[in-house]
Amino acid sequence: MGGRYYQIVCVINNNVVSAMNERHQERILVGKGIGFRARKGDLVDSSKIDKEYFLKSKTIAGKLYALLAQTPESYMEIADKIVKKASERLNKELDESVFLNLIDHMSFAVSRMEKGLEFKNTLLWEIVHFYPVEYEVAQYGLELLKEHTGCELPPDEAGSIAMHIVNAEFDQADRNDAVRMTEMIHKIVSVVRYQFRTNFDENSVHFVRFITHLKFFASRFFSGKMLDGEGGELLEIVRKQYSEAYECARRIRSLIVHDYLVEIPEEELIYLTIYIKRITTPEGEAD
Repeated sequence: MGGRYYQIVCVINNNVVSAMNERHQERILVGKGIGFRARKGDLVDSSKIDKEYFLKSKTIAGKLYALLAQTPESYMEIADKIVKKASERLNKELDESVFLNLIDHMSFAVSRMEKGLEFKNTLLWEIVHFYPVEYEVAQYGLELLKEHTGCELPPDEAGSIAMHIVNAEFDQADRNDAVRMTEMIHKIVSVVRYQFRTNFDENSVHFVRFITHLKFFASRFFSGKMLDGEGGELLEIVRKQYSEAYECARRIRSLIVHDYLVEIPEEELIYLTIYIKRITTPEGEAD
């Protein structure tokens, strides 16, 4: 048979099928009534094809078929647009599992919202500030959801969608670290806030540098590559001149040792103290 054609591999629902093209490449095809009364081996009416999707992993594709069988096909379109926008903004290809995670999360979030069940993302502040591009893309996703479903989800859901995008940027071995890093930074910032009883100027240079330092600190911590030089004389100077910031850094070290059973080297303690001093010193005062 010449020309382009698709032969159905399996019918997912009335509007979604899996089909093989003339080059023996499997595709997910979406279109109104494309799967109605269709059977395996039937040729697809090309006039009914609205969207075509391709996944490299057969394992993920199989799980996606099962998910799409019980989820409106519009979620696949929304997920596809989110992934394309994220890949464009981040200039990287995301892991295909993100399709499963996004569709499943969005479907559940809309269902939960329709039942009047509230969701609070305790890491929202950190996500907004640590992953601004991913959060912006997630907000775009919420707009698409509102357009397709009429359901307006809160910013907390954008935070969760952003984390799905973040996880899809990492290799499998590093995905848990992305979440753990965010949680650790949340704990550290909470300790500083509590001790100094203050809200930070999120637009200040010192605040941005503090957050950047914490991201690298957490990355070094979970990769086992912490700075391990001895503090010596510098530690003593920092301890005396920045006594309150040093005490805060020690509290953070105690928290980390308690929660993660890992000691923080003196060199890391020095840098942490200096950044805490900067973030808690009023503008205009000497550092």
